[in-house]
Amino acid sequence: MTTAMGAALRRIQLGNALSAFGNGFTVPFLFIYVAQVRELGASTAGVVLATFAVAALVVLPFTGRVIDRRGPLPVAVAGTIAASAGSMGLGLAATEPLVVLAAAALGAGIAVIQPALATMIVWCSTTATRSRAFAMQFFLNNLGLGVGGLLGGLLVDTSDPSSFVRLFSIESVMFLVLGATVATVRLPKVPRVEDPVPSDDRARGGWRALLADRAMVQLCVLGFVMFFACYGQFESGLAAYAVEVTRISPATLGVALAANTAMIVIAQFVVLRLVERHRRSRVIALVGLIWTVAWLVAAAAGLMHGSHAIATAAIISTYALFGLGEAMLSPTIAPLVADLAPSPLLGQYNSAFALVKQLALAVGPAVGGLLAGAGMYVAYILMLVLCSLGITALALRLGRRLSPAQDSPLRALAAAPVPAPRSAATEQVPAEPVPAAV
Repeated sequence: MTTAMGAALRRIQLGNALSAFGNGFTVPFLFIYVAQVRELGASTAGVVLATFAVAALVVLPFTGRVIDRRGPLPVAVAGTIAASAGSMGLGLAATEPLVVLAAAALGAGIAVIQPALATMIVWCSTTATRSRAFAMQFFLNNLGLGVGGLLGGLLVDTSDPSSFVRLFSIESVMFLVLGATVATVRLPKVPRVEDPVPSDDRARGGWRALLADRAMVQLCVLGFVMFFACYGQFESGLAAYAVEVTRISPATLGVALAANTAMIVIAQFVVLRLVERHRRSRVIALVGLIWTVAWLVAAAAGLMHGSHAIATAAIISTYALFGLGEAMLSPTIAPLVADLAPSPLLGQYNSAFALVKQLALAVGPAVGGLLAGAGMYVAYILMLVLCSLGITALALRLGRRLSPAQDSPLRALAAAPVPAPRSAATEQVPAEPVPAAV
Protein backbone atom coordinates (compact mmCIF):
# COMPACT_ATOMS: atom_id res chain seq x y z
CA MET A 1 0.00 0.00 0.00
CA THR A 2 1.35 3.44 -0.95
CA THR A 3 1.53 6.40 1.43
CA ALA A 4 -1.23 8.19 -0.50
CA MET A 5 -3.51 5.16 -0.30
CA GLY A 6 -2.89 4.86 3.44
CA ALA A 7 -3.68 8.55 4.01
CA ALA A 8 -6.88 8.28 1.98
CA LEU A 9 -7.95 5.18 3.89
CA ARG A 10 -7.35 6.82 7.27
CA ARG A 11 -9.45 9.80 6.23
CA ILE A 12 -12.30 7.56 5.10
CA GLN A 13 -12.17 5.60 8.37
CA LEU A 14 -12.17 8.79 10.46
CA GLY A 15 -15.20 10.20 8.67
CA ASN A 16 -17.00 6.87 8.96
CA ALA A 17 -16.30 6.71 12.71
CA LEU A 18 -17.66 10.22 13.27
CA SER A 19 -20.78 9.36 11.28
CA ALA A 20 -21.35 6.24 13.40
CA PHE A 21 -20.83 8.36 16.52
CA GLY A 22 -23.59 10.73 15.38
CA ASN A 23 -25.84 7.83 14.44
CA GLY A 24 -25.47 6.39 17.92
CA PHE A 25 -27.14 9.48 19.38
CA THR A 26 -30.49 8.64 17.75
CA VAL A 27 -30.72 4.93 16.89
CA PRO A 28 -31.62 3.64 20.40
CA PHE A 29 -34.28 6.32 20.91
CA LEU A 30 -35.99 6.55 17.52
CA PHE A 31 -39.02 4.41 18.39
CA ILE A 32 -39.62 6.24 21.67
CA TYR A 33 -39.16 9.61 19.96
CA VAL A 34 -41.77 9.00 17.27
CA ALA A 35 -44.27 7.10 19.43
CA GLN A 36 -44.11 9.06 22.69
CA VAL A 37 -42.27 12.36 22.32
CA ARG A 38 -44.00 13.36 19.07
CA GLU A 39 -47.13 11.47 20.25
CA LEU A 40 -47.65 9.81 16.87
CA GLY A 41 -48.20 6.31 18.30
CA ALA A 42 -46.49 2.96 18.08
CA SER A 43 -47.97 2.18 14.66
CA THR A 44 -46.39 5.30 13.13
CA ALA A 45 -43.10 4.44 14.79
CA GLY A 46 -43.31 1.01 13.17
CA VAL A 47 -43.99 2.61 9.79
CA VAL A 48 -40.93 4.86 10.26
CA LEU A 49 -38.69 1.87 11.00
CA ALA A 50 -40.10 0.02 7.98
CA THR A 51 -39.51 3.10 5.82
CA PHE A 52 -35.76 2.80 6.38
CA ALA A 53 -35.78 -0.68 4.84
CA VAL A 54 -38.12 0.29 1.99
CA ALA A 55 -36.04 3.33 1.05
CA ALA A 56 -32.89 1.21 0.96
CA LEU A 57 -34.57 -1.41 -1.21
CA VAL A 58 -35.65 1.30 -3.66
CA VAL A 59 -32.25 2.97 -4.16
CA LEU A 60 -29.78 0.09 -3.85
CA PRO A 61 -30.60 -1.64 -7.18
CA PHE A 62 -29.43 1.51 -9.00
CA THR A 63 -26.59 2.55 -6.69
CA GLY A 64 -24.02 0.05 -7.93
CA ARG A 65 -24.30 1.08 -11.56
CA VAL A 66 -23.87 4.75 -10.63
CA ILE A 67 -20.81 3.92 -8.51
CA ASP A 68 -19.21 1.98 -11.36
CA ARG A 69 -19.92 4.74 -13.90
CA ARG A 70 -19.30 7.88 -11.82
CA GLY A 71 -17.06 6.61 -9.05
CA PRO A 72 -17.84 6.07 -5.36
CA LEU A 73 -16.88 9.56 -4.16
CA PRO A 74 -19.79 11.61 -5.61
CA VAL A 75 -22.22 8.86 -4.62
CA ALA A 76 -20.96 8.91 -1.03
CA VAL A 77 -21.20 12.70 -0.84
CA ALA A 78 -24.75 12.67 -2.22
CA GLY A 79 -25.68 10.01 0.33
CA THR A 80 -24.34 12.05 3.23
CA ILE A 81 -26.32 15.12 2.12
CA ALA A 82 -29.54 13.08 1.88
CA ALA A 83 -28.90 11.43 5.25
CA SER A 84 -28.12 14.78 6.89
CA ALA A 85 -31.34 16.32 5.55
CA GLY A 86 -33.35 13.30 6.67
CA SER A 87 -31.86 13.35 10.15
CA MET A 88 -32.58 17.05 10.64
CA GLY A 89 -36.06 16.51 9.21
CA LEU A 90 -36.78 13.82 11.80
CA GLY A 91 -35.73 16.19 14.57
CA LEU A 92 -38.03 18.96 13.36
CA ALA A 93 -41.01 17.02 11.95
CA ALA A 94 -44.13 16.86 14.10
CA THR A 95 -46.61 15.20 11.73
CA GLU A 96 -46.76 11.67 10.38
CA PRO A 97 -46.19 12.51 6.67
CA LEU A 98 -43.14 14.66 7.45
CA VAL A 99 -41.66 12.05 9.80
CA VAL A 100 -42.07 9.30 7.18
CA LEU A 101 -40.61 11.52 4.43
CA ALA A 102 -37.60 12.38 6.61
CA ALA A 103 -37.10 8.70 7.46
CA ALA A 104 -37.13 7.87 3.73
CA ALA A 105 -34.40 10.44 3.05
CA LEU A 106 -32.31 9.20 5.97
CA GLY A 107 -32.74 5.53 5.01
CA ALA A 108 -31.92 6.15 1.36
CA GLY A 109 -28.86 8.22 2.25
CA ILE A 110 -27.42 5.62 4.62
CA ALA A 111 -28.12 2.84 2.10
CA VAL A 112 -26.21 4.72 -0.61
CA ILE A 113 -23.29 5.54 1.68
CA GLN A 114 -22.57 1.91 2.60
CA PRO A 115 -21.58 0.45 -0.81
CA ALA A 116 -19.87 3.70 -1.80
CA LEU A 117 -17.62 3.61 1.28
CA ALA A 118 -16.99 -0.10 0.80
CA THR A 119 -15.84 0.58 -2.77
CA MET A 120 -13.58 3.41 -1.60
CA ILE A 121 -12.00 1.15 1.02
CA VAL A 122 -11.32 -1.48 -1.65
CA TRP A 123 -9.75 1.12 -3.93
CA CYS A 124 -7.48 2.29 -1.08
CA SER A 125 -6.34 -1.17 0.02
CA THR A 126 -4.61 -4.23 -1.38
CA THR A 127 -5.23 -7.94 -1.05
CA ALA A 128 -2.85 -8.07 1.92
CA THR A 129 -4.43 -5.12 3.78
CA ARG A 130 -8.12 -5.39 2.83
CA SER A 131 -9.26 -7.62 5.69
CA ARG A 132 -7.63 -5.35 8.25
CA ALA A 133 -9.21 -2.27 6.61
CA PHE A 134 -12.74 -3.69 6.84
CA ALA A 135 -12.12 -4.93 10.38
CA MET A 136 -11.08 -1.40 11.35
CA GLN A 137 -14.22 0.02 9.75
CA PHE A 138 -16.44 -2.40 11.71
CA PHE A 139 -14.55 -1.70 14.93
CA LEU A 140 -14.89 2.07 14.57
CA ASN A 141 -18.57 1.76 13.61
CA ASN A 142 -19.40 -0.15 16.77
CA LEU A 143 -17.21 2.04 18.96
CA GLY A 144 -18.86 5.16 17.53
CA LEU A 145 -22.36 3.76 17.96
CA GLY A 146 -21.62 2.70 21.52
CA VAL A 147 -20.11 6.01 22.63
CA GLY A 148 -22.80 7.99 20.80
CA GLY A 149 -25.56 5.93 22.39
CA LEU A 150 -24.04 6.40 25.84
CA LEU A 151 -23.79 10.18 25.46
CA GLY A 152 -27.21 10.35 23.85
CA GLY A 153 -28.73 8.60 26.85
CA LEU A 154 -27.26 11.28 29.11
CA LEU A 155 -28.63 14.14 26.99
CA VAL A 156 -32.10 12.83 26.17
CA ASP A 157 -35.22 13.78 28.11
CA THR A 158 -38.53 12.29 26.97
CA SER A 159 -40.44 15.22 28.50
CA ASP A 160 -38.44 17.72 26.45
CA PRO A 161 -38.73 17.44 22.63
CA SER A 162 -35.93 19.97 22.21
CA SER A 163 -33.46 17.46 23.66
CA PHE A 164 -34.27 15.13 20.74
CA VAL A 165 -33.88 17.99 18.28
CA ARG A 166 -30.40 18.41 19.72
CA LEU A 167 -29.62 14.71 19.19
CA PHE A 168 -30.81 14.73 15.59
CA SER A 169 -28.88 17.94 14.94
CA ILE A 170 -25.68 16.26 16.14
CA GLU A 171 -26.35 13.30 13.85
CA SER A 172 -27.06 15.62 10.91
CA VAL A 173 -23.81 17.51 11.41
CA MET A 174 -21.83 14.26 11.66
CA PHE A 175 -23.18 13.15 8.27
CA LEU A 176 -22.02 16.45 6.80
CA VAL A 177 -18.61 15.93 8.42
CA LEU A 178 -18.45 12.52 6.73
CA GLY A 179 -19.35 14.12 3.39
CA ALA A 180 -16.74 16.85 3.75
CA THR A 181 -14.09 14.32 4.79
CA VAL A 182 -14.86 12.00 1.89
CA ALA A 183 -14.92 14.89 -0.59
CA THR A 184 -11.28 15.72 0.22
CA VAL A 185 -10.04 12.15 -0.28
CA ARG A 186 -7.74 11.63 -3.24
CA LEU A 187 -8.62 8.22 -4.57
CA PRO A 188 -6.18 6.23 -6.72
CA LYS A 189 -7.01 6.49 -10.42
CA VAL A 190 -7.17 2.74 -10.82
CA PRO A 191 -8.99 0.55 -8.28
CA ARG A 192 -6.68 -1.80 -6.46
CA VAL A 193 -8.64 -4.97 -7.09
CA GLU A 194 -6.76 -7.99 -8.35
CA ASP A 195 -9.20 -9.73 -10.69
CA PRO A 196 -9.41 -13.43 -9.80
CA VAL A 197 -12.18 -13.85 -12.40
CA PRO A 198 -12.35 -12.79 -16.05
CA SER A 199 -13.91 -9.36 -16.44
CA ASP A 200 -14.26 -8.77 -20.17
CA ASP A 201 -17.76 -9.86 -21.24
CA ARG A 202 -19.11 -10.15 -17.70
CA ALA A 203 -18.11 -6.59 -16.87
CA ARG A 204 -20.64 -5.22 -19.37
CA GLY A 205 -23.69 -7.10 -18.14
CA GLY A 206 -24.46 -5.46 -14.78
CA TRP A 207 -27.07 -7.46 -12.90
CA ARG A 208 -27.12 -10.17 -15.57
CA ALA A 209 -23.39 -10.71 -15.16
CA LEU A 210 -23.68 -10.77 -11.38
CA LEU A 211 -26.48 -13.35 -11.45
CA ALA A 212 -24.34 -15.50 -13.76
CA ASP A 213 -21.58 -15.55 -11.14
CA ARG A 214 -22.47 -18.70 -9.19
CA ALA A 215 -20.04 -17.96 -6.37
CA MET A 216 -21.52 -14.47 -5.82
CA VAL A 217 -25.07 -15.83 -5.91
CA GLN A 218 -24.15 -18.43 -3.29
CA LEU A 219 -22.52 -15.72 -1.17
CA CYS A 220 -25.68 -13.60 -1.39
CA VAL A 221 -27.83 -16.54 -0.25
CA LEU A 222 -25.39 -17.16 2.60
CA GLY A 223 -25.45 -13.45 3.49
CA PHE A 224 -29.25 -13.40 3.62
CA VAL A 225 -29.32 -16.31 6.07
CA MET A 226 -26.58 -14.70 8.21
CA PHE A 227 -28.30 -11.33 8.50
CA PHE A 228 -31.70 -12.94 9.00
CA ALA A 229 -30.44 -15.14 11.84
CA CYS A 230 -28.44 -12.45 13.66
CA TYR A 231 -29.03 -8.75 13.03
CA GLY A 232 -32.62 -9.33 11.96
CA GLN A 233 -33.49 -10.69 15.43
CA PHE A 234 -31.79 -8.25 17.80
CA GLU A 235 -34.66 -5.77 18.04
CA SER A 236 -37.57 -8.15 17.42
CA GLY A 237 -37.76 -11.85 18.24
CA LEU A 238 -34.70 -12.15 20.46
CA ALA A 239 -35.61 -9.06 22.48
CA ALA A 240 -39.19 -10.33 22.91
CA TYR A 241 -37.92 -13.80 23.86
CA ALA A 242 -35.53 -12.37 26.43
CA VAL A 243 -38.22 -10.23 28.09
CA GLU A 244 -41.23 -12.55 27.80
CA VAL A 245 -39.67 -15.99 28.33
CA THR A 246 -36.56 -15.44 30.45
CA ARG A 247 -38.26 -12.54 32.29
CA ILE A 248 -35.29 -10.20 32.23
CA SER A 249 -35.89 -6.48 32.55
CA PRO A 250 -35.50 -4.01 29.67
CA ALA A 251 -32.53 -2.52 31.52
CA THR A 252 -30.84 -5.94 31.53
CA LEU A 253 -31.56 -6.20 27.82
CA GLY A 254 -29.59 -2.98 27.43
CA VAL A 255 -26.70 -4.63 29.29
CA ALA A 256 -26.88 -7.57 26.87
CA LEU A 257 -26.68 -5.21 23.88
CA ALA A 258 -23.72 -3.49 25.54
CA ALA A 259 -22.06 -6.91 25.96
CA ASN A 260 -22.47 -7.48 22.23
CA THR A 261 -20.76 -4.18 21.41
CA ALA A 262 -18.05 -4.72 24.03
CA MET A 263 -17.23 -8.16 22.61
CA ILE A 264 -16.80 -6.68 19.14
CA VAL A 265 -14.62 -3.82 20.36
CA ILE A 266 -12.45 -6.02 22.58
CA ALA A 267 -12.13 -9.07 20.34
CA GLN A 268 -11.93 -7.50 16.88
CA PHE A 269 -8.18 -7.35 16.36
CA VAL A 270 -7.44 -10.46 18.39
CA VAL A 271 -9.84 -12.35 16.15
CA LEU A 272 -8.40 -10.69 13.04
CA ARG A 273 -4.97 -12.23 13.66
CA LEU A 274 -6.57 -15.65 13.93
CA VAL A 275 -8.83 -15.51 10.87
CA GLU A 276 -6.95 -13.55 8.21
CA ARG A 277 -4.58 -16.45 7.47
CA HIS A 278 -7.32 -19.08 7.38
CA ARG A 279 -9.76 -19.91 4.61
CA ARG A 280 -12.64 -17.49 4.58
CA SER A 281 -15.22 -20.20 3.95
CA ARG A 282 -14.02 -22.10 7.04
CA VAL A 283 -14.19 -18.94 9.16
CA ILE A 284 -17.79 -18.32 8.08
CA ALA A 285 -18.63 -21.97 8.77
CA LEU A 286 -17.22 -21.59 12.30
CA VAL A 287 -19.38 -18.50 12.83
CA GLY A 288 -22.42 -20.63 12.03
CA LEU A 289 -21.42 -23.08 14.75
CA ILE A 290 -20.80 -20.27 17.26
CA TRP A 291 -24.24 -18.81 16.55
CA THR A 292 -25.78 -22.27 16.89
CA VAL A 293 -24.32 -22.42 20.40
CA ALA A 294 -25.64 -18.89 21.05
CA TRP A 295 -29.21 -19.90 20.18
CA LEU A 296 -28.93 -23.08 22.25
CA VAL A 297 -27.76 -20.99 25.21
CA ALA A 298 -30.78 -18.71 24.69
CA ALA A 299 -33.02 -21.79 24.65
CA ALA A 300 -31.47 -22.97 27.91
CA ALA A 301 -32.11 -19.54 29.43
CA GLY A 302 -35.82 -19.97 28.74
CA LEU A 303 -35.85 -23.23 30.68
CA MET A 304 -34.20 -21.84 33.82
CA HIS A 305 -37.33 -20.56 35.52
CA GLY A 306 -35.95 -21.23 38.98
CA SER A 307 -32.72 -19.27 38.58
CA HIS A 308 -33.19 -15.77 37.28
CA ALA A 309 -29.48 -14.90 37.66
CA ILE A 310 -28.37 -17.85 35.51
CA ALA A 311 -31.00 -17.06 32.87
CA THR A 312 -29.83 -13.45 32.76
CA ALA A 313 -26.21 -14.51 32.41
CA ALA A 314 -27.23 -16.88 29.60
CA ILE A 315 -28.98 -14.12 27.62
CA ILE A 316 -25.99 -11.79 28.05
CA SER A 317 -23.74 -14.64 26.88
CA THR A 318 -25.97 -15.11 23.82
CA TYR A 319 -25.48 -11.50 22.77
CA ALA A 320 -21.73 -11.74 23.46
CA LEU A 321 -21.43 -14.87 21.28
CA PHE A 322 -23.19 -13.03 18.47
CA GLY A 323 -20.63 -10.25 18.87
CA LEU A 324 -17.79 -12.76 18.57
CA GLY A 325 -19.26 -14.06 15.32
CA GLU A 326 -19.69 -10.53 13.98
CA ALA A 327 -16.04 -9.75 14.75
CA MET A 328 -15.03 -12.82 12.74
CA LEU A 329 -17.22 -11.85 9.78
CA SER A 330 -16.13 -8.21 9.45
CA PRO A 331 -12.66 -9.01 7.96
CA THR A 332 -14.11 -11.87 5.92
CA ILE A 333 -17.34 -11.06 4.08
CA ALA A 334 -16.72 -7.60 2.59
CA PRO A 335 -13.21 -8.46 1.29
CA LEU A 336 -14.64 -11.64 -0.23
CA VAL A 337 -17.27 -9.62 -2.12
CA ALA A 338 -14.46 -7.38 -3.43
CA ASP A 339 -12.32 -10.32 -4.51
CA LEU A 340 -15.25 -11.93 -6.34
CA ALA A 341 -16.06 -8.74 -8.25
CA PRO A 342 -14.60 -7.88 -11.64
CA SER A 343 -13.06 -4.41 -11.29
CA PRO A 344 -15.66 -2.63 -13.50
CA LEU A 345 -18.48 -4.15 -11.41
CA LEU A 346 -17.13 -3.55 -7.92
CA GLY A 347 -19.85 -1.03 -7.05
CA GLN A 348 -22.52 -3.36 -8.45
CA TYR A 349 -21.33 -6.26 -6.30
CA ASN A 350 -21.12 -4.12 -3.15
CA SER A 351 -24.60 -2.71 -3.76
CA ALA A 352 -26.06 -6.15 -4.46
CA PHE A 353 -24.73 -7.51 -1.18
CA ALA A 354 -26.01 -4.41 0.66
CA LEU A 355 -29.41 -5.07 -0.94
CA VAL A 356 -29.37 -8.65 0.31
CA LYS A 357 -28.56 -7.36 3.80
CA GLN A 358 -31.47 -4.92 3.71
CA LEU A 359 -33.86 -7.64 2.56
CA ALA A 360 -32.79 -9.84 5.47
CA LEU A 361 -33.14 -6.93 7.90
CA ALA A 362 -36.67 -6.34 6.60
CA VAL A 363 -37.79 -9.98 6.62
CA GLY A 364 -35.98 -11.03 9.82
CA PRO A 365 -37.79 -8.71 12.28
CA ALA A 366 -41.12 -9.43 10.57
CA VAL A 367 -40.78 -13.20 10.93
CA GLY A 368 -39.32 -12.96 14.43
CA GLY A 369 -42.02 -10.53 15.52
CA LEU A 370 -44.82 -12.76 14.17
CA LEU A 371 -43.51 -15.88 15.92
CA ALA A 372 -42.90 -13.96 19.15
CA GLY A 373 -46.34 -12.32 18.99
CA ALA A 374 -47.94 -15.77 18.61
CA GLY A 375 -45.92 -17.12 21.52
CA MET A 376 -44.26 -19.76 19.29
CA TYR A 377 -40.89 -19.47 20.97
CA VAL A 378 -39.93 -23.14 20.59
CA ALA A 379 -40.48 -22.92 16.83
CA TYR A 380 -38.62 -19.59 16.83
CA ILE A 381 -35.49 -20.97 18.50
CA LEU A 382 -35.58 -24.14 16.39
CA MET A 383 -35.80 -22.07 13.18
CA LEU A 384 -32.75 -20.01 14.11
CA VAL A 385 -30.71 -23.03 15.20
CA LEU A 386 -31.39 -24.54 11.78
CA CYS A 387 -30.49 -21.23 10.11
CA SER A 388 -27.16 -21.14 11.97
CA LEU A 389 -26.36 -24.72 10.96
CA GLY A 390 -27.37 -23.71 7.45
CA ILE A 391 -24.73 -20.96 7.54
CA THR A 392 -22.08 -23.61 8.20
CA ALA A 393 -23.32 -25.85 5.40
CA LEU A 394 -23.62 -23.00 2.89
CA ALA A 395 -20.16 -21.68 3.76
CA LEU A 396 -18.51 -25.06 3.22
CA ARG A 397 -20.34 -25.42 -0.08
CA LEU A 398 -19.24 -21.94 -1.15
CA GLY A 399 -15.64 -22.80 -0.31
CA ARG A 400 -15.62 -25.50 -3.00
CA ARG A 401 -16.40 -22.85 -5.63
CA LEU A 402 -13.79 -20.29 -4.52
CA SER A 403 -10.28 -20.13 -5.91
CA PRO A 404 -7.34 -20.18 -3.46
CA ALA A 405 -6.83 -16.44 -4.03
CA GLN A 406 -10.47 -15.74 -3.13
CA ASP A 407 -10.74 -18.10 -0.17
CA SER A 408 -7.37 -17.42 1.43
CA PRO A 409 -5.59 -14.50 -0.25
CA LEU A 410 -2.72 -14.17 2.21
CA ARG A 411 -1.88 -17.85 1.84
CA ALA A 412 -2.04 -17.48 -1.93
CA LEU A 413 0.31 -14.51 -1.81
CA ALA A 414 2.75 -16.37 0.44
CA ALA A 415 2.69 -19.41 -1.84
CA ALA A 416 3.15 -17.41 -5.04
CA PRO A 417 6.62 -18.04 -6.56
CA VAL A 418 8.94 -15.06 -6.55
CA PRO A 419 10.53 -14.57 -10.00
CA ALA A 420 14.28 -14.96 -9.88
CA PRO A 421 16.20 -11.80 -10.80
CA ARG A 422 17.99 -11.98 -14.11
CA SER A 423 21.70 -11.30 -14.17
CA ALA A 424 23.16 -8.52 -16.26
CA ALA A 425 25.02 -11.08 -18.34
CA THR A 426 21.79 -12.92 -19.05
CA GLU A 427 20.05 -9.72 -20.11
CA GLN A 428 22.81 -8.30 -22.30
CA VAL A 429 24.65 -11.25 -23.87
CA PRO A 430 22.59 -13.45 -26.19
CA ALA A 431 23.29 -17.16 -26.11
CA GLU A 432 25.63 -18.49 -28.78
CA PRO A 433 23.86 -20.41 -31.54
CA VAL A 434 24.42 -24.14 -31.53
CA PRO A 435 26.39 -25.17 -34.67
CA ALA A 436 24.45 -27.39 -36.99
CA ALA A 437 25.61 -30.99 -37.34
CA VAL A 438 27.48 -31.87 -40.54
